[in-house]
Amino acid sequence: MLRIGNQTRKTRRRLIQALTGGVATLCWPLAAWTSDVKPLRIGLTPAFLNDQHGLLEEWRRYLEKKLGRSVRFVQRDSYRETMDLLRQEQLDFAWICDYPYLHLKKQARLLAVPVYHGRPYYRSYLLVSANDQHTTSIKQLRNSVFAYADLYSNTGYLAPRYVLLQLGENPATFFRKTFFTHSHRKVVEAVAIGLAQAGAVDSFVWETLAIIKPELTAKTRIVEKSPEFGFPPFVAHWSASEADFNAFQSVLLDMATDVEGAALLKRLNLDGFTPGAAQMYERVEQMMRAVGEE
Repeated sequence: MLRIGNQTRKTRRRLIQALTGGVATLCWPLAAWTSDVKPLRIGLTPAFLNDQHGLLEEWRRYLEKKLGRSVRFVQRDSYRETMDLLRQEQLDFAWICDYPYLHLKKQARLLAVPVYHGRPYYRSYLLVSANDQHTTSIKQLRNSVFAYADLYSNTGYLAPRYVLLQLGENPATFFRKTFFTHSHRKVVEAVAIGLAQAGAVDSFVWETLAIIKPELTAKTRIVEKSPEFGFPPFVAHWSASEADFNAFQSVLLDMATDVEGAALLKRLNLDGFTPGAAQMYERVEQMMRAVGEE
């Protein structure tokens, strides 16, 4: 039987201690990362991508790779739910409509604005059925059934009501019936199948659907286009650290110059992102004051 001398035992003990100490040192950063670094929570409203789960998952993985940390998308069925999560500090960032952004100035700040067709702007489209070849203005829709997108949507709620007020009409009584679909896509569907005689939608959503679901948008017709509004922005909750703010903003702004990022932007039907400015949303703020929605 082989005997192990004292020196051999000491050598082996030192080796084991060195190895286990080394392993402990190597494992410590990983343990600390998993326990201390929380995932970035990014809210998404129903205006965007609510049925493109594969694309969302690819975008999430892309952001994780660029940021070097876990990312979690949080989707809700209404603008209000996402707004409430921001107010409750349950989101770090969110892609929301311009109308909610103005409601949330005390809770969130501008992070980045998407660039669409070369500009960080979009419009409200007034839609009727493709079979309706007579309507040329919202003035002709008195006593009709009208579909709104969401109570906190600019293009799908605030903008058409503002137009009616400018015409001297009462938005509460002008239409025979109104209802909320809680999705711009569902407004298009409601008008397309005749559930509503008309509706108001986000131009970006309608034009994106015209690419991916042309058979749907072909059943609708654009009657009027609003002036331009600042595009629905990404915002950061004021509690988000400056480091997280700068890191996420940098990734968004750099997507257009990154091969993988540019491919994702193409699928999102966007050109890229710009830092944006609060002045881009002054028109919406004026509309909010006019309809008493500040």
